[in-house]
Amino acid sequence: MITVDRVSKTRSRTRILHDVTFEARPGRVTGFLGPNGAGKTSTLRILLGLDRPESGAALICGRPYRKLDRPLTTIGALLDGSGAHRARTARAHLRWVAASNGLPDSRADEVLEIVGLTGDARKRAGRFSLGMSRRLGLATALLGDPEVLVLDEPVNGLDPVGIRWMREFLRNSAVQGRTVLLSSHLMSELAEIADDVIVIDKGRIVARGSLAEVTGDHRTLEDAFFALTATEAVRPW
Repeated sequence: MITVDRVSKTRSRTRILHDVTFEARPGRVTGFLGPNGAGKTSTLRILLGLDRPESGAALICGRPYRKLDRPLTTIGALLDGSGAHRARTARAHLRWVAASNGLPDSRADEVLEIVGLTGDARKRAGRFSLGMSRRLGLATALLGDPEVLVLDEPVNGLDPVGIRWMREFLRNSAVQGRTVLLSSHLMSELAEIADDVIVIDKGRIVARGSLAEVTGDHRTLEDAFFALTATEAVRPW
C-alpha cells in the first residue's frame, strides 16, 4: 500500500506541494493525473526517496523508501527512460541491478522474458528504441517481484501491440494483489485500466476516488480533468 500524508514541499521559495494526501491500495490500479508542473513528478520523487518533503510523509507498506531493506523486493519504479548505461547490454544492466539487491543473475532473464525482450538481451541499451527502453525499465522494476509498482508514463513510445500488452500486464498485476500507481497523460488509456483516480493541480489534490466518482457527471475522464484543473485545450488553428 502507498500512503502519502500531508506532504508539502517548497523549492526556491515557491510552494510546489500543499498537504498532498492520498492512498493507493493493493489489488487496484490508481491513476495519478495532473497538468505539466502540477506536482506529480515531485510527489513521486519524494515517494521513491529521491527528494525529501518539507513536512508530511510518503510511505510504502508503512515505511519510507529509505528504510526499506532490499527495496526492489518491495517496490518497483519506472520513471524517465530505462536507467541503463548506453554501453551496457540489457542483460548486463539487469544483472548489475539484481546484484545490488541480492537477487540472482537468473532473474534478469526471467524479467526479460516477461517484457518480451529475450531476443534483445545482448543488445546495448543505447541502440534501443523508446518503446524498448520502456520495456527494459519495466523489467528493472520487476526484478524483485515487488508488491508495489510506481510507473510514470509506461506506454510512452509503445506501439499499439505494446500498449495493449502493458494494459493487460497492469490489470493482471492488480488482480494478483499488487498496488499499482500509474501516472499518465493518456486519459483515454488510463480510463481503460484505472480503478481509482487522483488529480493534482498547482500542488494540491483536487479530486480523489474511484474512476466513476472522479468522472462524476462528465462524459469522460478527460472532460472531468479539464473541469477540475481549469485547463484549456489548445486549439489546432
